[in-house]
Amino acid sequence: MEAERTLWKLADDAHADVIRDDRLFAFILLATFASLRWSEITALRRCDLDLVNQTVSVQRAFVERSNGEMILGPPKSRAGIRTVTIPALIIFYLDAHMDKYTGREPDALIFTGGKGGPLRRSGFNELTNWRHVVEALGVPNLYFHDLRHAGNTLAADMGVSLRNLMARMGHDNERAAVRYQHRSVKGDRAIADGLNEVVQAEQDQDDEGRTGRPERWCRWPNCTLIARHLPTGKRSRPRFQGSIP
Repeated sequence: MEAERTLWKLADDAHADVIRDDRLFAFILLATFASLRWSEITALRRCDLDLVNQTVSVQRAFVERSNGEMILGPPKSRAGIRTVTIPALIIFYLDAHMDKYTGREPDALIFTGGKGGPLRRSGFNELTNWRHVVEALGVPNLYFHDLRHAGNTLAADMGVSLRNLMARMGHDNERAAVRYQHRSVKGDRAIADGLNEVVQAEQDQDDEGRTGRPERWCRWPNCTLIARHLPTGKRSRPRFQGSIP
């Protein structure tokens, strides 16, 4: 164990060459950027992955019992049956993985263990040397489920609706999804920038047909706000016309 840790340290410092088994490279990317559970990603078949439309269809899940028996069944909840859009940047790696490691049959498992059967957690840890890898990266307490958590957090930070977030993660209750919608400076900045774009677009559109007039118009569904700029440089109180939503 000490020798193995030393080897990882040498590799991390670029003092030694290592042979990297890329069998689970795409596995890590898909688990993170498609927000899939372990049980879901291990049950994926070739027919579940659509690289043209960039989607993955979750239809089944593996459950490993304490006695080692692998049970194939439906996902964790009804909401778990879903289709998730995949970021374009990882399509190349998924395609390369299936070409190298996945059988040609439509129902062939995409990710398998060393002997071609369903991937088990013990086999995953052995193939990846997970504990030593995360230690070398400086995140010794990182677990596989944290990959899905990171993907969910990134998705929530895109400013999507709670309903869309629940559908992507396979949650059937809002309580589980809400915890990812924490307030962040990045998210708040995105909201402000989005509001600015909406208002600016309305102003630019109205100004095209009203050149030379001192008014600035900003139209909303149920009201019209006219802010008049006086010659003295002072601004009068805005007048609202119509009903305010």
